[in-house]
Amino acid sequence: MIITSFVFFLLVFVVIGAASTVKSCGTNDDYLIAGRSVSPWLVGISAMATNNSGYMFIGAIGYTYASGLESLWVMFAWMAGDFLASCFIHKRMRRISQERKSLSFGALVATWDGGNFKRVRTLGGVVTVLFLGAYAAAQFTAGSKALYAVFGWDYSVGAIIGSLMVLIYCCSGGIRASIWTDAAQTVVMFLAMTMMLIVGVREVGGFEMFIARLGDVSPTYLNLFPASLGNSSLAIALFVVGYVAGGFGVIAQPHVMIRFMALNDAAHMRKARIYYYSSYFAFCVVTFLVALSARLIFPDTSVFDSELALPMMTIRLVPEVLVGLVLAGVFAACMSTADSQILGCSAALTEDILKQTSNSVWRARLATGAVTGIALAISLLGLESVFALVLYAWSVLAAAFAPLIIVYSLCRKLRESEALLIMGSSILITLVWRALGWGSIVYEAGPAIAFGVLAYFLLFKPVCRSRPAA
Repeated sequence: MIITSFVFFLLVFVVIGAASTVKSCGTNDDYLIAGRSVSPWLVGISAMATNNSGYMFIGAIGYTYASGLESLWVMFAWMAGDFLASCFIHKRMRRISQERKSLSFGALVATWDGGNFKRVRTLGGVVTVLFLGAYAAAQFTAGSKALYAVFGWDYSVGAIIGSLMVLIYCCSGGIRASIWTDAAQTVVMFLAMTMMLIVGVREVGGFEMFIARLGDVSPTYLNLFPASLGNSSLAIALFVVGYVAGGFGVIAQPHVMIRFMALNDAAHMRKARIYYYSSYFAFCVVTFLVALSARLIFPDTSVFDSELALPMMTIRLVPEVLVGLVLAGVFAACMSTADSQILGCSAALTEDILKQTSNSVWRARLATGAVTGIALAISLLGLESVFALVLYAWSVLAAAFAPLIIVYSLCRKLRESEALLIMGSSILITLVWRALGWGSIVYEAGPAIAFGVLAYFLLFKPVCRSRPAA
């Protein structure tokens, strides 16, 4: 029964994605950016589903299960930074992408100011393929962990199933297929997570008992900040600012921003943002509460991988047919992100690295197949946890693109050599910061973005151009 319901939902997603071919124009523009014709509600819902991936179902739940209230900052400070960035960048980005006819994120950054920084575009493409591809691999890993917990299948099985699903509907309809399936996947994600919150709270004796028992988990479980920060106000402030900066870095995530670039009209951005943030906030709240209930139901943290908390909770508390629903919800979350990341990598490979000049969609489809294979290979290696791999990839992408986008949004000009220096040094800071283990104090995206922006104003001769209409 579990397999039947699970397979049913997966087939629904594949059919919806494949059905998007009825709207396909058979061009690169349509395959990579849906002809910039997507309605605001679809943009908002799709961006939410893409942003809240297997990272939320597997990684974030595992982190909250293990760490407690301090995980609030990863979710809600992150969201605050995301919202702050959207207030002055999203609409301008949508307008500029249409003016420059950008089909990839690297192309957008390289041509934002009206020029054509070829080396910036190539570097942006390489960074996107490497780290967005690793990010996609984390989604396959998240789906694999869910199948392992429920069926005991080897991790490779879930990764292969996920990659085949993504390959089928992405090659069929491109970004439009990804967006259409995101809408269906959002429904399943909310149903699955809300159901688990209800059964989880009921299992621990109701909401009042749920609140009362949290204080008994451990002396530090209800601490808002990691114990390693001590009572230092500066350390706490830097910790929070680091995660706000991480959320601000959403402007540098190709798989999310390509949704806003596909919006049918820049004037509709406010509507798209309403759909995006309202669904984003609701999903974060429910996810956080589910993770806390899982810790009460499974108090012994040494028994299993904390990232398996949700699947284990599902097996214990719900009927088999509904286990299939939750499992489909986890897979939906994973695939809604993996498909858009793979398409973002395909655009980077064809438009930024290979710089194809034809409008044939077949090269983009071949690139999709190649990138899917690379992401699957990374997933099968099983190098890092979902949570760690996502944060790592996110921080590098934020370091590479966010400083340039911020400088451009402040209506400043950059030379190509300056842009390359900012990109390279910001990425280096991220890698070194993480290697030194300082990410537990301040998330590495914050220092990298701050350095990149400050470097422009302190090291170069800032040039201000006339401010365009927003």
